[in-house]
Amino acid sequence: MKGSVEKTELHYIIRDHDKEHFEARKEMLIKLVSDLNEQYDREAVSIEINDQYYNMREKVEPVMHIVDVAEKAMKELGITPLIKPIRGGTDGSQLSYMGLPCPNIFAGGHNFHGPYEYVPLESIVKATEVIVKIAELVAQPE
Repeated sequence: MKGSVEKTELHYIIRDHDKEHFEARKEMLIKLVSDLNEQYDREAVSIEINDQYYNMREKVEPVMHIVDVAEKAMKELGITPLIKPIRGGTDGSQLSYMGLPCPNIFAGGHNFHGPYEYVPLESIVKATEVIVKIAELVAQPE
């Protein structure tokens, strides 16, 4: 948020796991702008919406075998997989929508999106081991 007497700008990031809910959130803001302009009988408020990235779920679900391979790799390395829905990261989402489905399989970080975000070296090593194991599993003939 930044503003002065003449102009105030608000920047929001709209996110949701569900695409319909995501679209509904955007529509709600558009309607709010319309309602405010109607209330003030002029264009007092404007809106610009730029989609950054979408939830990669719809691109990953049709190829869930890639998640199954990652799960198998983790188990073979003695890691207990924690499989839960997340919206996705920027890079993985962009790649997924370009045709390369990229589920988040191993972040290992803590305190995401805050001033104390970090990834322990041990997590980086484990993530590397998981990626190598995935490559080994995929390279094996069926």
